[in-house]
Amino acid sequence: MITEARHIMFIKGISYWSFPGGLEGALPVAGAFERAKKAGFESIEVCLSPAGDLTARTTEAQAKQTLRQAKDAGIQISSVACAIFWEKSLTDEDAAVRKEGFDLARSLIDLAHWLEADAVLVIPGAVDVFFLPAPPVDYQTVYGRATDAIGALEPHARAAGVALAVENVWSKFLVDPLAMRTFIDQFGSPWVGSYLDVGNCMVNGYPEHWITMLGHRIKRVHLKDFRRDVGTAGGFVDLLAGDVNWPGVISALNDAGYSGYLTAEMIPGYKHYPEVLIENTSRAMDAILGRRA
Repeated sequence: MITEARHIMFIKGISYWSFPGGLEGALPVAGAFERAKKAGFESIEVCLSPAGDLTARTTEAQAKQTLRQAKDAGIQISSVACAIFWEKSLTDEDAAVRKEGFDLARSLIDLAHWLEADAVLVIPGAVDVFFLPAPPVDYQTVYGRATDAIGALEPHARAAGVALAVENVWSKFLVDPLAMRTFIDQFGSPWVGSYLDVGNCMVNGYPEHWITMLGHRIKRVHLKDFRRDVGTAGGFVDLLAGDVNWPGVISALNDAGYSGYLTAEMIPGYKHYPEVLIENTSRAMDAILGRRA
C-alpha cells in the first residue's frame, strides 16, 4: 500500500532521457517540455549531450531561449545531467581524458546557471564501467582523483550558485552511504552534496538507509525501481513494479527534511507506444506521492 506523503513539498519531475530520442539528444527540448507538462509533470531534468539543443557549445543566449521555452510550457528545469562523464571520467587513467571531463563539468555548471537550475548531476569517477570495456582503476587512485576534481570544481559551482550533486552509480565507487557521506563531508561545502538515485541503491542496499545517513546532504533525488531477483541492469523496471519500499523512501525523505524535486529517470524501453512509459510513470508517481487524480 502506498502511503500519503505529508508535510513536505515534492515537485514531480521527469528526466529528458526518459523520452524517445532523449539519450541521443535528438528530441528538441521544447518538445520534451510540452510532453512532460501534458503528462502531468511539474519539472524536467535536462541533459547536456554531444549533439542536440544543449551541448558544451551552447551559448548563454541559446540557454536563455531554452529557459523561456520551459517557462512558456509551465515546466521548471530542476537540474542538468550529462552522460558523457562515463567516457570522459574525472578519474580516467589518461590525464587528457580527465581534463576533458573537468572542462565538461565546468560547462555543465555554466549551462545550469543560465537555465536557472541550481544543481548538476556529477558522476565523480569510476573503478570500472560495466558497459564499457576498460581495465579497472585502483579505488584509492579514483578516490584521490575524484576528490581533487570536485574540490577544484567547487569554487566555480559556488560562484554560479549551482550545487555539485554526486550520484551513486554502478561504478564500484562510493557504493555505500557511509562512503558517500564521508566523501561529501571532506569538502565542507553546501555546494557539494548527493544526487540520491533510489533504484541504484537497490543492488546492494536500501535507499531509505541511504536517505537517513545522507540527510541534509541530499540535493536531488532520482526515482527508479529495481527487482533484486534479477540483480543486473535488466532489473530496472517501471515504478511500482520492483522491490523499492516506496512508503519507506517517502517517510525517510520526510524525516530528512528533503523538499523539492523528485525526478523519475526511466530509460525508454517500450518498442511500441513509447509515450505510454511517460504516462505510466506519471500515474505511478502520483500514487507514490499520495496524489489523487
